[in-house]
Amino acid sequence: MIYLLEDDDSIRDFVIYTLNSQGMETRGFDRPSGFWEGMEQTLPSLVLLDIMLPEEDGLSILKKLRASARTARLPVIMLTAKSTEYDKVMGLDGGADDYIAKPFGMMELLSRIRALLRRTETEGAAYRCGELSVDPGRHTVEVDGESVALTQKEFEVLCLLLKNRGQVLSREQLIENVWGYAFTGESRTVDVHVRTLRQKLGEAGAYIETVRGYGYKISSEG
Repeated sequence: MIYLLEDDDSIRDFVIYTLNSQGMETRGFDRPSGFWEGMEQTLPSLVLLDIMLPEEDGLSILKKLRASARTARLPVIMLTAKSTEYDKVMGLDGGADDYIAKPFGMMELLSRIRALLRRTETEGAAYRCGELSVDPGRHTVEVDGESVALTQKEFEVLCLLLKNRGQVLSREQLIENVWGYAFTGESRTVDVHVRTLRQKLGEAGAYIETVRGYGYKISSEG
């Protein structure tokens, strides 16, 4: 089940119709109050969330979802007309798994949904690298026994690098595997996430090596 919180009737009806026709059972809500009632009844496998809404804005809703143990790992894609880089960063840093600006194509939306569901359905083995320990199944990161809080995207970047330890991953590969869409030449998103990831990991952040002009890797040594 996919939940769509969107107050524009035409967009909501079109998205619901398209997703249902593709075998993705979808339920729509035009107000946050109805959405929260639905969440009490049935927990969806993914949420499509608009930002500009009556009663309560989407970023506030996202914050509440991430603060609850029941929905902390629930996949969320933001659908919004607010398309500036600042708005995207606010949404992604707030815990959104993906961000699609309006107007969007339905084929792209379907592709993003499928990519996100594939990633969240895959539970990988735990990884260790020196004092760094990552457990994808439990969604935990520890450095020298101390818990480290990461955003969803930072966590996915780290897991992908650890899964391919010793191999250099290009920015294109990171974009396509973590964000779920084709690389367009804009590498800032990857670089910003790697920079904040290193900062949060402290000394263990040095495990993430930059391969100049190409991408990043975690060495097979150590």
